[in-house]
Amino acid sequence: MSGAPATRIAVLASGAGSNLQVLIDELHGREAIIAGVAGDVADAAALDRARAAGIPVAAFPLDRFPSRRARDEAMAAWIAGHGAGLVVCAGYMALLTRGFLERFPGAVVNLHPSLLPAFPGLGAIEQALAAGVAETGVTVHLVDEGLDTGPVLAQEAVAVRADDTCESLTGRIREVEHRLLPAVMRGLIAERGDR
Repeated sequence: MSGAPATRIAVLASGAGSNLQVLIDELHGREAIIAGVAGDVADAAALDRARAAGIPVAAFPLDRFPSRRARDEAMAAWIAGHGAGLVVCAGYMALLTRGFLERFPGAVVNLHPSLLPAFPGLGAIEQALAAGVAETGVTVHLVDEGLDTGPVLAQEAVAVRADDTCESLTGRIREVEHRLLPAVMRGLIAERGDR
Protein backbone atom coordinates (compact mmCIF):
# COMPACT_ATOMS: atom_id res chain seq x y z
CA MET A 1 0.00 0.00 0.00
CA SER A 2 1.17 3.52 -0.73
CA GLY A 3 0.03 4.86 2.63
CA ALA A 4 -2.65 7.04 1.04
CA PRO A 5 -5.97 7.18 2.90
CA ALA A 6 -8.30 4.46 1.70
CA THR A 7 -11.64 5.83 2.91
CA ARG A 8 -13.38 8.27 0.62
CA ILE A 9 -16.10 10.42 2.12
CA ALA A 10 -18.55 12.94 0.75
CA VAL A 11 -19.86 15.93 2.65
CA LEU A 12 -23.30 17.50 2.25
CA ALA A 13 -23.62 21.15 3.26
CA SER A 14 -26.10 23.98 2.81
CA GLY A 15 -24.43 26.96 4.45
CA ALA A 16 -21.17 28.50 5.59
CA GLY A 17 -19.33 25.21 5.93
CA SER A 18 -17.39 25.73 9.16
CA ASN A 19 -17.68 22.04 10.03
CA LEU A 20 -16.66 21.12 6.49
CA GLN A 21 -13.56 23.29 6.94
CA VAL A 22 -12.64 21.39 10.10
CA LEU A 23 -12.98 18.09 8.20
CA ILE A 24 -10.80 19.46 5.41
CA ASP A 25 -8.17 20.73 7.86
CA GLU A 26 -8.08 17.65 10.10
CA LEU A 27 -8.97 14.63 7.93
CA HIS A 28 -8.57 15.36 4.22
CA GLY A 29 -5.49 13.66 2.85
CA ARG A 30 -4.73 12.16 6.25
CA GLU A 31 -7.27 9.67 7.60
CA ALA A 32 -9.57 10.02 4.58
CA ILE A 33 -10.09 11.70 1.25
CA ILE A 34 -13.01 14.09 0.94
CA ALA A 35 -14.00 12.93 -2.52
CA GLY A 36 -16.70 15.53 -3.07
CA VAL A 37 -18.90 18.15 -1.47
CA ALA A 38 -22.51 18.49 -2.56
CA GLY A 39 -25.21 20.86 -1.46
CA ASP A 40 -28.71 22.08 -2.13
CA VAL A 41 -27.77 25.78 -2.24
CA ALA A 42 -25.80 26.76 -5.34
CA ASP A 43 -24.04 29.74 -3.77
CA ALA A 44 -23.35 28.18 -0.35
CA ALA A 45 -20.02 29.27 1.10
CA ALA A 46 -19.32 25.62 1.92
CA LEU A 47 -18.92 24.91 -1.79
CA ASP A 48 -16.38 27.74 -2.04
CA ARG A 49 -14.42 26.23 0.85
CA ALA A 50 -14.31 22.89 -0.97
CA ARG A 51 -13.25 24.51 -4.24
CA ALA A 52 -10.44 26.32 -2.42
CA ALA A 53 -9.21 22.94 -1.16
CA GLY A 54 -9.37 21.42 -4.65
CA ILE A 55 -12.31 19.18 -3.78
CA PRO A 56 -14.97 18.51 -6.46
CA VAL A 57 -18.28 20.24 -5.78
CA ALA A 58 -21.81 20.03 -7.14
CA ALA A 59 -25.02 21.87 -6.32
CA PHE A 60 -28.40 20.16 -6.41
CA PRO A 61 -31.05 22.85 -5.80
CA LEU A 62 -34.47 21.28 -5.45
CA ASP A 63 -36.02 23.62 -8.04
CA ARG A 64 -33.92 21.95 -10.75
CA PHE A 65 -35.55 18.57 -10.15
CA PRO A 66 -39.12 17.25 -10.40
CA SER A 67 -39.03 15.91 -6.83
CA ARG A 68 -36.88 15.45 -3.74
CA ARG A 69 -36.51 11.82 -4.71
CA ALA A 70 -35.13 12.73 -8.13
CA ARG A 71 -32.76 15.28 -6.60
CA ASP A 72 -31.48 12.78 -4.05
CA GLU A 73 -31.02 10.10 -6.73
CA ALA A 74 -28.90 12.49 -8.77
CA MET A 75 -26.90 13.53 -5.72
CA ALA A 76 -26.34 9.92 -4.65
CA ALA A 77 -25.17 8.99 -8.15
CA TRP A 78 -22.74 11.93 -8.15
CA ILE A 79 -21.35 10.91 -4.75
CA ALA A 80 -21.02 7.25 -5.74
CA GLY A 81 -19.34 8.35 -8.97
CA HIS A 82 -16.64 10.00 -6.87
CA GLY A 83 -16.05 6.74 -5.01
CA ALA A 84 -17.38 7.86 -1.63
CA GLY A 85 -18.99 5.27 0.60
CA LEU A 86 -19.42 7.39 3.71
CA VAL A 87 -21.50 10.59 3.72
CA VAL A 88 -21.38 13.37 6.31
CA CYS A 89 -24.18 15.92 6.64
CA ALA A 90 -22.39 18.96 8.04
CA GLY A 91 -24.92 21.74 8.06
CA TYR A 92 -27.05 20.12 5.35
CA MET A 93 -30.56 21.43 5.95
CA ALA A 94 -32.71 19.07 3.85
CA LEU A 95 -34.13 15.68 4.78
CA LEU A 96 -32.72 12.82 2.73
CA THR A 97 -35.10 10.40 1.03
CA ARG A 98 -35.17 6.65 1.44
CA GLY A 99 -33.51 6.08 -1.94
CA PHE A 100 -30.48 8.12 -0.91
CA LEU A 101 -30.17 6.35 2.44
CA GLU A 102 -30.50 2.94 0.79
CA ARG A 103 -27.61 3.83 -1.53
CA PHE A 104 -25.36 4.34 1.53
CA PRO A 105 -26.81 1.98 4.17
CA GLY A 106 -25.65 2.77 7.69
CA ALA A 107 -23.11 5.21 6.26
CA VAL A 108 -24.80 8.62 6.44
CA VAL A 109 -23.79 10.71 9.46
CA ASN A 110 -25.42 13.92 10.68
CA LEU A 111 -24.34 16.62 13.10
CA HIS A 112 -27.11 18.28 15.14
CA PRO A 113 -26.87 21.18 17.64
CA SER A 114 -28.80 19.64 20.54
CA LEU A 115 -28.79 16.63 22.80
CA LEU A 116 -31.17 14.52 20.77
CA PRO A 117 -33.94 13.52 21.14
CA ALA A 118 -34.43 17.04 22.53
CA PHE A 119 -34.99 19.81 19.98
CA PRO A 120 -34.88 17.99 16.64
CA GLY A 121 -35.18 19.79 13.32
CA LEU A 122 -34.50 23.40 12.45
CA GLY A 123 -33.88 26.07 15.07
CA ALA A 124 -32.59 23.71 17.75
CA ILE A 125 -30.56 26.38 19.52
CA GLU A 126 -33.49 28.80 19.53
CA GLN A 127 -35.73 25.99 20.81
CA ALA A 128 -33.33 25.29 23.69
CA LEU A 129 -33.21 28.95 24.69
CA ALA A 130 -36.99 29.27 24.51
CA ALA A 131 -37.42 26.15 26.67
CA GLY A 132 -35.15 27.55 29.37
CA VAL A 133 -33.11 24.36 29.69
CA ALA A 134 -29.92 24.27 31.77
CA GLU A 135 -27.99 22.44 29.08
CA THR A 136 -28.13 21.56 25.43
CA GLY A 137 -25.30 20.26 23.29
CA VAL A 138 -24.21 18.45 20.17
CA THR A 139 -25.18 15.07 18.75
CA VAL A 140 -23.54 13.09 15.97
CA HIS A 141 -25.87 10.38 14.73
CA LEU A 142 -26.59 8.05 11.85
CA VAL A 143 -29.32 9.28 9.54
CA ASP A 144 -32.56 7.37 9.09
CA GLU A 145 -35.81 8.47 7.47
CA GLY A 146 -37.00 10.34 10.54
CA LEU A 147 -36.23 13.87 11.64
CA ASP A 148 -33.01 13.52 13.65
CA THR A 149 -34.10 10.10 14.93
CA GLY A 150 -31.19 7.88 13.85
CA PRO A 151 -28.90 6.01 16.25
CA VAL A 152 -26.67 8.32 18.31
CA LEU A 153 -22.92 7.90 17.81
CA ALA A 154 -21.74 10.58 20.24
CA GLN A 155 -23.07 13.48 22.31
CA GLU A 156 -21.53 16.27 24.33
CA ALA A 157 -23.38 18.67 26.61
CA VAL A 158 -23.06 22.45 26.53
CA ALA A 159 -24.29 24.49 29.51
CA VAL A 160 -26.86 27.19 28.80
CA ARG A 161 -25.97 30.35 30.70
CA ALA A 162 -28.56 32.75 32.09
CA ASP A 163 -27.28 35.56 29.87
CA ASP A 164 -26.94 33.48 26.71
CA THR A 165 -28.14 34.83 23.40
CA CYS A 166 -28.56 32.71 20.31
CA GLU A 167 -25.21 34.03 19.10
CA SER A 168 -23.26 33.27 22.29
CA LEU A 169 -24.72 29.78 22.67
CA THR A 170 -24.17 29.03 19.00
CA GLY A 171 -20.51 29.97 19.38
CA ARG A 172 -19.97 27.49 22.22
CA ILE A 173 -21.90 24.78 20.39
CA ARG A 174 -19.76 25.31 17.27
CA GLU A 175 -16.62 24.79 19.36
CA VAL A 176 -17.95 21.40 20.46
CA GLU A 177 -19.07 20.50 16.92
CA HIS A 178 -15.60 21.27 15.58
CA ARG A 179 -14.07 18.87 18.10
CA LEU A 180 -16.72 16.12 18.19
CA LEU A 181 -17.41 15.61 14.48
CA PRO A 182 -13.81 14.89 13.43
CA ALA A 183 -13.36 12.60 16.44
CA VAL A 184 -16.43 10.55 15.50
CA MET A 185 -15.39 10.46 11.86
CA ARG A 186 -11.93 9.18 12.79
CA GLY A 187 -13.58 6.33 14.67
CA LEU A 188 -15.88 5.46 11.76
CA ILE A 189 -13.03 5.64 9.27
CA ALA A 190 -10.93 3.31 11.43
CA GLU A 191 -13.86 0.87 11.70
CA ARG A 192 -14.51 0.90 7.96
CA GLY A 193 -10.92 0.39 6.84
CA ASP A 194 -10.84 0.47 3.05
CA ARG A 195 -14.52 -0.33 2.47
